[in-house]
Amino acid sequence: MKKASELNILVVEDDSFQRRLVVNMLRSVGVIEICDAENGRQALELIHVVGAKTVDIAICDMNMPEMDGLEFLRHLGQEKTATSIIILSTLDSKLLASVAKMSLAYGIHLLGVIEKPISVAQLQLLISQYTTTDVKSQHVETKVATPVFSLEEILIGVRAKQFEPFFQPKVDLKTGRVSGAEALARWLHPEHGVIAPYAFIDLLEQGKQIDELTFLMLEKAAAASRLLDDKGYTMTISVNLSLTSLSDITLAKKITQVVRDAGVDPAQIILEVTESAAMTDVAPALENLARLRMHGFGLSIDDYGTGYSSMQQLTRVAFSELKIDQSFVKDIATNQALRIIVESSIDMARKLGVKSIAEGVETQEDWDTLKSMGCNMAQGYFIAKPMSLYSFIEFCEG
Repeated sequence: MKKASELNILVVEDDSFQRRLVVNMLRSVGVIEICDAENGRQALELIHVVGAKTVDIAICDMNMPEMDGLEFLRHLGQEKTATSIIILSTLDSKLLASVAKMSLAYGIHLLGVIEKPISVAQLQLLISQYTTTDVKSQHVETKVATPVFSLEEILIGVRAKQFEPFFQPKVDLKTGRVSGAEALARWLHPEHGVIAPYAFIDLLEQGKQIDELTFLMLEKAAAASRLLDDKGYTMTISVNLSLTSLSDITLAKKITQVVRDAGVDPAQIILEVTESAAMTDVAPALENLARLRMHGFGLSIDDYGTGYSSMQQLTRVAFSELKIDQSFVKDIATNQALRIIVESSIDMARKLGVKSIAEGVETQEDWDTLKSMGCNMAQGYFIAKPMSLYSFIEFCEG
């Protein structure tokens, strides 16, 4: 952690009084190296002139002449600078929340947003969150090449059963008890270690080979369900099911056979329908989903609000769960628009007679807000990251 006296801070503000005010506040909290600019263009010139002496933090206004704050942030993102940002503005809180999202999308390390008038306490709090470790790790991450695999390599891994489900707990918001888990595919690659789904799911779907992975995960998830049941932990296990698989009218029969062969009641398995593709073959897809419900499986509409015609899907499929996407849950405690969207989704789920599950719960504030809204279950890093089966059993025991 750098001390305030070791930081190099740039103040970007067109109003001379406000600029001097922020500079004086910075000096009062011990910052020595301070430079300032009237707009984004001057700020970029200063950053480039400083060169080897990196600007650690830029405190940036939004409304400025010549180059506004939005353009300045875009340039910083495109240049992959290690400078962290504090946004300072009189703009509406909703608009500032949108600017914050834009900054993160550009890959900027955002320390926070302050609505004017600024206070020393607010400034000191955000500066205290700055660490060179955070910035370095983020900067290095952009340079590390992610392994790229061909469809053939992925299929070799699937057929060698190198893929395992990692289990992320779902917790009842009322009781705090583990009520289920989502089985998330991970490739335990012999050379590259644990590979996340983004490296293989899209290729498998595009190559119409996703079913091989789906059935491998289903088989292992069913075995895990049986083991958990034997240990006295009766709960549901969720397995992802791509819409691209649903054109095969025999799919429901095959899924049911795999689960029953494992000695598991289909009611203990929830199939999460991921909306990564449009439901093109509507009739066979609806037939499969209806048959799965008839056989006792739960059905969850995954990533609700981000896929293809999510509301339309709710009207034509007998879902038992609605999973609110993490993009709506993140910042729910501070973003009014997100709160309204999530609360409406929870209310709709209640009226439809289905359970509501919030993904991406990362803080106590997220948990408390969702609980106060009457959401049924939560899933996210605040509870636990996805883990191996044996770690999940230990988690349940703890």
